[in-house]
Amino acid sequence: MTPLLAVPNVSEGRDAERIEELELAFTRELVLLDRHSDADHGRTVFSLVGSRGAMLEGLVAGARATMDLVDLSQHDGAHPRVGALDVCPVVWVSAGQEHEARTTALAVASQIGALGVPVFLYGALARTPAREERSYFRSGGPLELARRMETGEVVADFGPGMPHPTAGATLVTARSPLAAFNVELDTPDASAARDVARRLRESGGGLQGVRAIGLALTSGRAQVSTNVHDPFVVPLAAVVERVRKLAAEHDARPIEAELVGLAPQAALEGYPEDVPIRGFDPERHIIERRLAAL
Repeated sequence: MTPLLAVPNVSEGRDAERIEELELAFTRELVLLDRHSDADHGRTVFSLVGSRGAMLEGLVAGARATMDLVDLSQHDGAHPRVGALDVCPVVWVSAGQEHEARTTALAVASQIGALGVPVFLYGALARTPAREERSYFRSGGPLELARRMETGEVVADFGPGMPHPTAGATLVTARSPLAAFNVELDTPDASAARDVARRLRESGGGLQGVRAIGLALTSGRAQVSTNVHDPFVVPLAAVVERVRKLAAEHDARPIEAELVGLAPQAALEGYPEDVPIRGFDPERHIIERRLAAL
């Protein structure tokens, strides 16, 4: 039977010792497929695999360690967030796993809430359509979320009625595989990246299921950071070509990309050679190949 995946995102991307401790906590029960840390984003993404029972124990152990090790009030990073363990999706690889993934994600959410961290369900588990997007909770950052919780505008699905003082809140869902994919431009102009991101994302009239932000990197490049929610419908080649077209209006072009974690094979179909994916290894970064090798 195909195991479940999980992709917890923690708000720490710079302290190597702390990241190692977090990895040890998550992998006491789960197998690590990939770890991607980003100092500019202030974020580490763990790609994990395991059975349903192991998934529950491993994610809750990781959540507990994140509470102890990451202080959101001291966080500095470009990526939007509301929690030390910011998002914790459980991922089904085949349609037959969807029910198991949903049930597991709800159990994880309940136990994280019991630790004293408010949990909000988003995506396929959201209680209302308005709560499906992560941006609904992240808009304005942790302080704004606390204000909205205090007034009763936003109520947690599990856990306490206010954010944890250092761990904030956690967003949980169950979903199919997506592709977290960043495209770097040959310009330091963050405003150009933000404009490209605005018109690339679905809400700006861009590609279906694409979420995007633009930011400046310490490398001197600007980056368009995306989540492609359905890479079976919108492959990464389509994202690159749209970025290419929009960036040209700013006299810029995509020159390099990175994949955060793993992606399904379909996401890489027809990918252009002139925008290499840094460090990409199909045996390590394509979900189907990695699971077949386990």
